[in-house]
Amino acid sequence: MIGANFDSTKVLLDDLLARAESGKLQLPDFQRGWVWDDDRIRSLLASVSVSFPIGAVMLLETGGGHIRFKPRPLTGTPEQLQQIAPETLILDGQQRLTSLFQALMSTAATKTKDAKGKPISRWYYFDMKKAVTNDDDREDTIVSVPEDKLVKIFGGMTTLDVTTAEHEYEADLFPVNRLFKSAEWRHAYNKHWNYAPDKIQLYDKFESEVIKRFGQYQVPVIELKKETPKEAVCLIFERVNTGGVALTVFELLTASFAADDFQLRDDWNARERRLKRQHPVLRNLQSDDFLQAISLLATQQRRRNAIASGVASDKAPGISCKRKDILKIEVADWQAWADLVENSFVRTARFLYGQKIFKEWDLPYRTQLVPLAAIFADLAKAGETEGARQKIARWYWCGVLGELYGGTTESRFARDLPEVVAMVRGEPTESITIQESSFQANRLLTLRTRNSAAYKGIYALLMRDGGRDFRTGAPIEAHAFFADKIDIHHIFPEKWCKTNGIESGIYNSIINKTALAAHTNKQIGGKSPSSYLPLIEREAGIDPTRMDEILISHCILSQPLRIDRFWDFYAARAEALLRRIENATGKNIMRESQLFRADAVTEVYDEGIEEWDTEEPVVEEAEA
Repeated sequence: MIGANFDSTKVLLDDLLARAESGKLQLPDFQRGWVWDDDRIRSLLASVSVSFPIGAVMLLETGGGHIRFKPRPLTGTPEQLQQIAPETLILDGQQRLTSLFQALMSTAATKTKDAKGKPISRWYYFDMKKAVTNDDDREDTIVSVPEDKLVKIFGGMTTLDVTTAEHEYEADLFPVNRLFKSAEWRHAYNKHWNYAPDKIQLYDKFESEVIKRFGQYQVPVIELKKETPKEAVCLIFERVNTGGVALTVFELLTASFAADDFQLRDDWNARERRLKRQHPVLRNLQSDDFLQAISLLATQQRRRNAIASGVASDKAPGISCKRKDILKIEVADWQAWADLVENSFVRTARFLYGQKIFKEWDLPYRTQLVPLAAIFADLAKAGETEGARQKIARWYWCGVLGELYGGTTESRFARDLPEVVAMVRGEPTESITIQESSFQANRLLTLRTRNSAAYKGIYALLMRDGGRDFRTGAPIEAHAFFADKIDIHHIFPEKWCKTNGIESGIYNSIINKTALAAHTNKQIGGKSPSSYLPLIEREAGIDPTRMDEILISHCILSQPLRIDRFWDFYAARAEALLRRIENATGKNIMRESQLFRADAVTEVYDEGIEEWDTEEPVVEEAEA
């Protein structure tokens, strides 16, 4: 991917750390600030002291016109380095170089953490006597000392005091941060001991076996040239950053924008708060979703401009929201599109409320928010008519019930935007999502939990198309949805089904579930329909005719319920749900004769049809 855009060599550790101390070597701002613990730093120092490899370091040459990141100096370097432009940035090796710099070069204690993750500060020393006799387990020769340079045991008694240079000499403890500047310490050490031959011999052996190894230690370095594309930098960082968390395109753009003094994270955080505070259905919206919508609109505009200037459509740049295209977004693109995209996500939320999708966990696909927002942004006022809403809704439900947004979706987004917009504007076309959408009748049998987009979709359709609460008879609007705690519950209760020998996979299907208020579900409990329907009618003052109408609004035929005929109910409701799906998608569904009768359903389950997972698992609310 990067071809010959790199050099591979070896560099003295001393030279690398000196470059960091001068500000020539810094970190890109997207590098996270997590730190190694005390034991790991001691192990790192021990490895260098016996010339063991510590792994290659990957650097990036700065100065490329197309790739700019805000730099930050390594922890422990002088504060004035903030004003210095680096020559190279560290892509891989941050923690090794930061830990080594603090321990070997800094005049302050090393910032680290203990085994429990608690932040601590430590000075490191070599026990010279142990170091010259213990080459096999050099880690045991490194002493970690608290910031006050006093080692104490329980009860407060001091067991080691290195608060002065004289105390270091007395304990034969060599400070690690003097390894590259050892001459003055050596002279003072020998003088302290009045040039005793055994001490001179000890130091000379320590210098030969430890100090010189640090001075001669070479680190393998791979340096990417400034011509390396930004997307390659992102990919490389993710592959080498095994000790941290995968880098997102948002973090990479944040660092890139910061080089132009634009604080992307602050701007996004403000927009995120507004969107999620006002619209519960958007509470899982991510920064990358927002960037994808911007990329769709920005690349579409570039394509339109190219075609308007005479470029043939097959030669014009394409519409895209893939990572490589998102990474090409500049500050000017964000500033040009962000307000429009934010407003379009608000319009998306309102559209979803109209489809009776109110909460983030009832959203069939979070990913489908992206093309929806881009479509509303591009249509502007043209997307606010009833005709537009119907066409967009058809496309939306084809995507949901065809379960088309669960895998790699960027290419679909790029087609959705122009195709749905063209369809809304009256062009004789049908989007590929509508063309590819297909719902199999036996899919109803396997829809049992919110892991399925189609399950969530059917739940919303029942409310959208007039589903009324059993007790109040009121349509399920947003206020009632939240106030009455509307959720999915069994029609023939689980307890009744178990008693009557109905398999769990059958009674847990969406065919036997509908949207009910929490209070209504408590009234139902484990009773049979023939028992709970008269109870609800009596307590709510509803006559049987009106109750039958309410049941029909849920695609439920009342007669089988009133006499507890489960399989008659099951077959009738399955057919009614299929018609509801056909109405939403505008596409016919093939049926098999008697598919939803007892024998046929049992045969389907014996064949072991599995649930199709889509997004995050959601625990089903327990039946009262």
